[in-house]
Amino acid sequence: MKKLSLPIRFGLVTSAVLIAYFLVLAMVDKHTNPAFSFVNAIITGFGIYEAIRLSKFENSDNFSYGEGFKTGIIAGFVATIVFTIFFLFYATEINSEFIPELLQKIKGGFNADVGMVTFVVAVMGLATTVVSALTVMQLFKKTGNIPQN
Repeated sequence: MKKLSLPIRFGLVTSAVLIAYFLVLAMVDKHTNPAFSFVNAIITGFGIYEAIRLSKFENSDNFSYGEGFKTGIIAGFVATIVFTIFFLFYATEINSEFIPELLQKIKGGFNADVGMVTFVVAVMGLATTVVSALTVMQLFKKTGNIPQN
């Protein structure tokens, strides 16, 4: 259980930052602009980076690529699940006009409901998690190219 507490903790903190960022965007009426969702990838990537960094710091002797990747995946999945639940709650209970406004901003006149948009948010978060975990692990993996002292 101790191995899971670190990535879960970082996943919860990352989701809190994602929710806070979304609410700040909502306060200035920019939450319907999909371009601002790029910052979500940066926030998620930073949360995964910190989770893996601390995991390597705490277990430097037993740290492996697989352990680091697993830590990043769990942290990102927790963040994505919590944010997706918040997103669904926001779109259905707090601002029911959010989804129509969002779809109106996207070119092409998509016809989707709250469930479909929530599914897309979840898939985007999970894809960001996998890409971020793989990218971050390139910084922390042990390499055979440079002699270790």
